[in-house]
Amino acid sequence: MERLDIAVTGGCQCGAVRYSSSQLMDNSHICHCRMCQKAVGNFFAALVGAPNDRLVWTRGEPSVWASSDLAERGFCARCGTPLFYRSIGGTRTGLTIGSLDDPTLAPPHIQVGMEGRYAFMDGLLALPDEGTTEAEMPREAAQIAASNHQHPDHDTQDWRVR
Repeated sequence: MERLDIAVTGGCQCGAVRYSSSQLMDNSHICHCRMCQKAVGNFFAALVGAPNDRLVWTRGEPSVWASSDLAERGFCARCGTPLFYRSIGGTRTGLTIGSLDDPTLAPPHIQVGMEGRYAFMDGLLALPDEGTTEAEMPREAAQIAASNHQHPDHDTQDWRVR
């Protein structure tokens, strides 16, 4: 598997745990297996590998739970953000793409764990687009912006700074 010289940063929603990597693997993917679904609380997990020798935890440390005898999952104990999947004793860590500061740097190339893929996934793009935008709900958007506790998508000196 090819290593790509691309520097990334990322972290959890509250900012207590941050990381950086100077390389990513060319393996960005979504996994539909039931274990990944449960780990991220969604229909699939979106992951991209970072070589362990290039991955640095720059603020805090993730909590780790062994989801099997072969794999462990990392997350922020403070806010619960899923951060990674790693084979125990492996050489790379599968970072959750959504935890990257710029998720567009790792668009998924393949799907795995197809035994857990739900049939309704085929029709998601055909669903009507009736979602709301901030422009359609200015009062609510302003209230959320004024009380936002989410860490920004970049490193800060103080992790409590919003």
